[in-house]
Amino acid sequence: MNEDDPKPADKVAEPVPHYHGHRARLRDRFLANPDGLPDYELLELVFAMARPRGDVKPLAKALITRFGSFADAIAAAPARLKEVEGIGDATVAALKIVEASAIRLARGNIMDKPVLSSWQALLDYCTASMARATNEQFRVLFLDRKNVLIADERQQEGTVDHTPVYPREVVKRALEIGATAVILVHNHPSGDPTPSTADIEMTREVADAAKSLGITLHDHIVIGRNGTESFKSLGLL
Repeated sequence: MNEDDPKPADKVAEPVPHYHGHRARLRDRFLANPDGLPDYELLELVFAMARPRGDVKPLAKALITRFGSFADAIAAAPARLKEVEGIGDATVAALKIVEASAIRLARGNIMDKPVLSSWQALLDYCTASMARATNEQFRVLFLDRKNVLIADERQQEGTVDHTPVYPREVVKRALEIGATAVILVHNHPSGDPTPSTADIEMTREVADAAKSLGITLHDHIVIGRNGTESFKSLGLL
């Protein structure tokens, strides 16, 4: 090539992103100590399932700022999650997979087991599945003669402060599946698990209907973000 001929332009190297290698380091830290990551970094790892490339730290921090914690973020309704700029269907799906996995794991700790001797595991499951729901939900845990949990069914879902409950339907379902005892569970979206007057009256109606057919009502648990309450512990059963 003649020295006077124009030389091809040198290829300009692209700058290395500031987050280069961050995911690998974050993953390694997680594997070494799963409980050691702050909430936003755990969210980063979740987002990595939906976003193979890019810096997701700002998005993770935005969700923590918006919802307050990792648990609150994964439990938030899809519509609320999408209110945060940058959150799409793939990211919502990743969050909901984590939530469903946590609930299923907690449920696996009580199904087909004597729940009265696994009480904390039962409370953990009910808290994971109901504490952050925005509407009241009423579910019934059906037990056999050995107090083994044979079915867990959500009977009703209501408004932010009321769920219609039909005692005859609870008893009818218990007879259908051969349950000899039940535990009632419902949540208070307000966060305060203190039973209301309506809760107490409804529980007495269910207890009376169940007793007439030889079915035992072991307890009624109220779940709130601020804790749980047991009718039996409160002397209401």
